[in-house]
Amino acid sequence: MGFINPYRKAVAGALVALVITAGITLGLGQGLRILVDQGLATQSPDNLARAVGLFFILVLGLAFGSFARFYLVSWIGERVVADIRKQVFNHLIDLHPGFFEQNRALEIQSRFTADTTVLQSVIGSTVSIALRNALMLVGGLLLLFITNAKLAGIILLGFPLVIVPILFFGRRVRQLSRLSQDRVADVGSYVGENLTQIKTVQAFNHQPHDRRFFAEVSEKAFDIARERIRQRAWLTTLAISLVMGAVGIVIWIGGLDVIHGRITPGELAAFVFYSLLVGVAAGAISEVIGELQRAAGSAARLFELLQTKPAFDRPLVEQANEFPRAISGDIRIKNLTFHYPGRSDHPALSDICLHVQAGETLALVGPSGAGKSTLFDLLLHFYEPDSGSIHIDSTDTATASLEALRSCFALVPQNPALFHGTVADNIRYARPNASQADVEEAARIAHAHEFIQNLPGGYLTRLGDAGLGLSGGQKQRLAIARALLADAPILLLDEATSALDAESENLIQQAMPALTSGRTTLVIAHRLATVRDADRIAVLDQGRLLAVGSHEELIQASPLYRRLAALQFREQPA
Repeated sequence: MGFINPYRKAVAGALVALVITAGITLGLGQGLRILVDQGLATQSPDNLARAVGLFFILVLGLAFGSFARFYLVSWIGERVVADIRKQVFNHLIDLHPGFFEQNRALEIQSRFTADTTVLQSVIGSTVSIALRNALMLVGGLLLLFITNAKLAGIILLGFPLVIVPILFFGRRVRQLSRLSQDRVADVGSYVGENLTQIKTVQAFNHQPHDRRFFAEVSEKAFDIARERIRQRAWLTTLAISLVMGAVGIVIWIGGLDVIHGRITPGELAAFVFYSLLVGVAAGAISEVIGELQRAAGSAARLFELLQTKPAFDRPLVEQANEFPRAISGDIRIKNLTFHYPGRSDHPALSDICLHVQAGETLALVGPSGAGKSTLFDLLLHFYEPDSGSIHIDSTDTATASLEALRSCFALVPQNPALFHGTVADNIRYARPNASQADVEEAARIAHAHEFIQNLPGGYLTRLGDAGLGLSGGQKQRLAIARALLADAPILLLDEATSALDAESENLIQQAMPALTSGRTTLVIAHRLATVRDADRIAVLDQGRLLAVGSHEELIQASPLYRRLAALQFREQPA
């Protein structure tokens, strides 16, 4: 209802059109009675002409009312589903990354497609059908009693026999609909996962296994769908059989009354018309109940996403502490401790204290699992620390809005994230309103301009998913150009050259001075050769900060750093 409320006028218009069309349809029964009793029975051409004229007026009203109803209801369906999609997407992109580590992104994507399609169909069509038939059912029953109370009583006796199976099968259909949508989502996510990793699939000749597994997933989805369809079919069959059986009995009894002169032929014709109307309405309602139950399952899956709460609360923008206009980039980390959810036995970071001065380049080194990437995640507040604090220019980052906090940072990840779009769009991602001149200047500084110019469309070349078609070095240079364009006071480099060839690494190393100049820079390094010239190096292991100093100081003071250096530089431990 919250999504429908903004469009109350359209809903009111649709309901008016719905009532008018239902009223006209019900009025056709009286028109039929007049046609039989005052037209055909009197054998008067004038009376027949008036009866037929009334019939055509009703038909025209029905046609225009149906147009208004169909247009308004379909518009509401499209509009509401678009709003639901936007709200779910806007909610999801603000959830912390940990949510997506615990939930498959492709399964969530399936909810946007399969589930919203079901809702769109139901809100834009099925609800209208259900309401229209509900009106026809109630109005038809009233007119049945007005036309002939005795025959209407016979019809009414059959209704409990219809309601019971609707309630029983409807509950089953709803449960199966939710399960069916889950299985369809499994199918979609499995397809997406394999297609995005198609090179790995083919490199290991994994296709036969994938075909078998996909067949199993598809068959499970089919089996549940088949059971749901069977339940719906029984629901419709029983409802129509019982109602139309009652109509048949009524025609027999009514026919006897006409023969004995107790009612007129017109009354029987009108009564049969209303009986058929009631029967068809009851059958239609029993059929759409299955669709409504299916939509309820889809809606539950979508609203489950909307009701997902962030792992931690952030201050509202208007209540948040703002950073000074000119941020120098001074970072103070005090007693920082953090456990990943579900891994309480081993801290990812333990009591980290570190001061990075404005404009300083600090390298983070240590074995895998030391906590280097976790520190980056906490700086960007992808997670909330268990204890401790992070201050930037004396402002506690926990009290700042996420937008203000993250505008302090530019990130160059180890595996650059490139998006479907043009090369220029991917560089401009950091600053969407940047001019083309700014984009090209950033690309030149990052030594990317030359290879971009050689692409078929230059800066307008459209990239495949995740930058498919570019080399690792080219992707990394685009990521550096993006970070340059962001022009943030603090730069986070997650080993930007670890997986590159010598030529690409050399080009990126040439771009580094321009990238780090005037900025506070934190570098995650696996290859110590890339950070020997850093102002300071911090050594981490198993979530603890072991030592901080220059390369020469650490060779003397840190056994772990000395061992890493011996492995990489072939230096003899002192």
